[in-house]
Amino acid sequence: MLAKNGVKTRPLSIHRKQLFFLKDYKNSSRYNMTVTTFDFGMIGLGVMGRNLLLNFADNGVAAAGYDTRPEACAALEANATAGTMVKGFTNLPAMVAALSSPKLVMLLVPAGQPVDDVLATLSPLLQPGDVIIDGGNSHFSDTTRRSKMLAPTGIHFVGMGVSGGEEGARRGPAMMPGGDLQAWQTLKPLLERIAAKAYDAPCVAHMGSHAAGHYVKMVHNGIEYAIMQIITEIYDVLKRGYGMNNSTQHQLFAEWNTGRLQSYLVEITADILATPNPDGMGYLVDFILDKAGSKGTGKWTSQTAMDLGVPIPNIDIAVSMRQMSAFKTMRVEAAALFAPTAPPPTADAEMAKTQAEQALYAATIIAYAQGLHLLQVASKDLDMQIPMANVVKIWRGGCIIRSLLLNTIYPLFEQKPQLQNMLLEPVIATVVQQCLPGLKAVVKTGIDSGIALPALQAALAYVQALSTHTLPINLLQAQRDYFGAHTFERVDKPGTFHHPWTQD
Repeated sequence: MLAKNGVKTRPLSIHRKQLFFLKDYKNSSRYNMTVTTFDFGMIGLGVMGRNLLLNFADNGVAAAGYDTRPEACAALEANATAGTMVKGFTNLPAMVAALSSPKLVMLLVPAGQPVDDVLATLSPLLQPGDVIIDGGNSHFSDTTRRSKMLAPTGIHFVGMGVSGGEEGARRGPAMMPGGDLQAWQTLKPLLERIAAKAYDAPCVAHMGSHAAGHYVKMVHNGIEYAIMQIITEIYDVLKRGYGMNNSTQHQLFAEWNTGRLQSYLVEITADILATPNPDGMGYLVDFILDKAGSKGTGKWTSQTAMDLGVPIPNIDIAVSMRQMSAFKTMRVEAAALFAPTAPPPTADAEMAKTQAEQALYAATIIAYAQGLHLLQVASKDLDMQIPMANVVKIWRGGCIIRSLLLNTIYPLFEQKPQLQNMLLEPVIATVVQQCLPGLKAVVKTGIDSGIALPALQAALAYVQALSTHTLPINLLQAQRDYFGAHTFERVDKPGTFHHPWTQD
């Protein structure tokens, strides 16, 4: 039946009836005094929380949201689709009491202490069997700690990565829940309703045990950092190395997005390069200050990769370049001292486009390979049991790093679940090999023109090092043994050795 303003409510049955703070409804024009229950609760009604909750409502889920700000609750209700069941609360106990059992409550609040603060207030309001989902970008170690903390209470705790940005949250994100299998079975029908769909499959799946959901999302973001840095370097070398203006680059990126480079990040790059400056002549991108922000997930990816001994140089350098961008004053000063004079482009326009396409494609493949290698090692070493094929499968839609390329990668992990590095697969190796001339040419143009292309250089160096039968680390080991007696192994006989170098 319909309550006031056309809002849908349900006929009440005894077992669904909830006793809660009716004063929350006392002055509401949206509801009469009929007690209404909700299927899902959201704590935190910022852009992501509000849009995700409205997505639930659009898919037939009775949705309740909590925020301390009355204006956030008002915005939630104002943006709800007519006929859906949506209610904002500024009283947390009231919202929790309004939820049907088992109570499903999702947190979309800033990572760190705010999550712990909410849990301290929320958990006493719940019962064994209820489920808390942390949908923010929490560090995976915090997720493990919180899960252990809540285990004795019988409350299920799920760390879940959510990707897709504002529009994805509203229309269909990619979601990466991990941990508690029982909770996953409870959440699965609801999450599959709101997830993006790629090739008729929902972009949500169980990511493994413990804090796997947040770990997978962290690495997803690391790959995102890497690909974004690669794209910006292609843009820079086309602009300063080959002299291509925004209009030409817009057309080029739009063209690339119809081929093998088809992806969300290439698509939005084309859009950005065509966006005019709203304050006057020119393009908006040329008036944006070159200082990048970050929320920590890229740095966390680099840190955990170093802990696990997995090389991910493209993600590392992407983090470093965001950090470098922050030192704007220092860069301006250094530019006056070291400013190179770029020579004219060394390739004609069509050759430059071909080389840039090859460089972008090869480097993107390599960025995916590094991130997926890290996930494979973490799955084993951290006992996360990450289903690699499912990771790639759900990344094909909804998320920021979705791309046509993932359709090629997905079957590789279906056929070889324990595949360590996809660059060793002939179908991938052949493509990268074909693209290397373009990657080398672009890197050379950057060097000759004084244009920093660290991500493209890192991608090239990664493949070259990976495919080097004998690295010069034999000399490094000799140095370590010389000054620190760290020992070394030999190629001609087994064992561990130390040499008295100073006697020689």
